[in-house]
Amino acid sequence: MTEKSILGSIIGDIVGSRFEFNNYRGKDFELFGRGCFATDDSIMTLAIAQALLDTNGDREQLKQITAQTMQCIGRPYPHCGYGNHFYEWMYSEDPEPYNSFGNGAAMRVSPVAYVGQTVDEMKKLSHIVTAVSHDHPEGLKGAEATALATYMALTGSSKEEIRTAMENDYYHVAFTIDEVRPYYRFDETCQKTLPVALAAFYEANDFEDAIRNAVSVGGDSDTIAAITGAIAGAYYGVPEDIGKRALKYLDTSLLDIYTRFHGKYETR
Repeated sequence: MTEKSILGSIIGDIVGSRFEFNNYRGKDFELFGRGCFATDDSIMTLAIAQALLDTNGDREQLKQITAQTMQCIGRPYPHCGYGNHFYEWMYSEDPEPYNSFGNGAAMRVSPVAYVGQTVDEMKKLSHIVTAVSHDHPEGLKGAEATALATYMALTGSSKEEIRTAMENDYYHVAFTIDEVRPYYRFDETCQKTLPVALAAFYEANDFEDAIRNAVSVGGDSDTIAAITGAIAGAYYGVPEDIGKRALKYLDTSLLDIYTRFHGKYETR
């Protein structure tokens, strides 16, 4: 049994976590192994889910509480993998956007696809939850592309329709995973992360294959797989057995957020 869920992003993060600084450029790896953990990608995805729960998707309220909610959820996890600038933002008494186009903008945004009732509403939610830190145009673009691809997957669009939308307004993917795998290197920008994450989804045969594609390309493995997993989780659904294994990596607080978000938005 499969169910469309933000858990796809969390699975990608957890599976990719042990390969972030120890890349494995193949697809024949154990999904969950020693060294796997829920990184900042999962924690911030759930922080956005919490903010959306607290506001029922109301945009004005969301503008007021997103940064505070992210800090509230994120501060208990100082060693989860925050980048230097985001770490400073996380523990600042007055968090302000810092013109970032890092891929952190895209890895956390998928919950908005489950809350927005229209493309326009979903894009506005994406902008709000991203601009609190990643307000560079490329950061906003990366988040919006991920949110739109996830929304389209969730609402029944074909891969070809998703690819066309991405290439018209966001990222053109003119390579295969096999072609870039030998030389792709760690890059934390949206500009270099989104194309490979999208390619991993385009080439996949099912959810698990999408995650394996994403990890196998190397680079920032947890975040690439989190973005691919967000889209693939909405397109294919998350296999029940894989989902159950991933949820064991969440502590009680994070699991509670996921359970409440799932009950309110993913089973409607």
